[in-house]
Amino acid sequence: MTPSEAEPLIELSEVGRTYEDGPAALAGLDLRVARGESLAVLGPSGSGKSTLLNLLAGLDRPSTGRVTVDGLRVDRLSETASARYRRSRIGMVFQFFNLLDDLTVLDNVLLPAQLAGTPRARASARAAELLDRLGVARHARVHPGRLSGGERQRVAVARALMNHPPLLLADEPTGALDTASGAEVRDLLRALNADGQTIVLVTHDLALAEACATRTIELVDGRVTRDVPAVAR
Repeated sequence: MTPSEAEPLIELSEVGRTYEDGPAALAGLDLRVARGESLAVLGPSGSGKSTLLNLLAGLDRPSTGRVTVDGLRVDRLSETASARYRRSRIGMVFQFFNLLDDLTVLDNVLLPAQLAGTPRARASARAAELLDRLGVARHARVHPGRLSGGERQRVAVARALMNHPPLLLADEPTGALDTASGAEVRDLLRALNADGQTIVLVTHDLALAEACATRTIELVDGRVTRDVPAVAR
């Protein structure tokens, strides 16, 4: 193992986040996530799960402490550098897909590469590879509104992976899906992690955590109250 492989992909040190006069959303959080882990973050509403995800994505800054992802101090980035960081190092998957309905499936997936300035031929080849891998290649010229929820989430995952991000963040990715579609997304995330993709997954879905995570933490009042590896899958 090389030194870079031994270093955690994510390291939070004494991270606190408060908003105005409210209670701390995160309170002195220490967290390390290794490359290749799939971490499920559980906890009740208001426990700090969304705040954690926003800090990792560079969408928010801690009030105290350090946030390091892939060797980069995310908490020190300017707005321009944060946007560049999200384009190159983070893939994000949301509960309600966030696809653009006036673009085709293919154009939705191509969008991150276009924003990053990737040459069209290389981007098109990558998009075709992802759509095929995720089982939605036949829908490339279709608009998202014509797809099922599970298919739209697969397209959203393809878009998130477009720029080869070292970290995939998933915020309640099965929350808007029926049971069958949710099972499809669980299988997909599990397969991606088996291929080496690092994932941080925020969810209330215990079945999703059990199926996809190699490790689970629980947040309560901005603190980790449980941190356990998954039973061997």
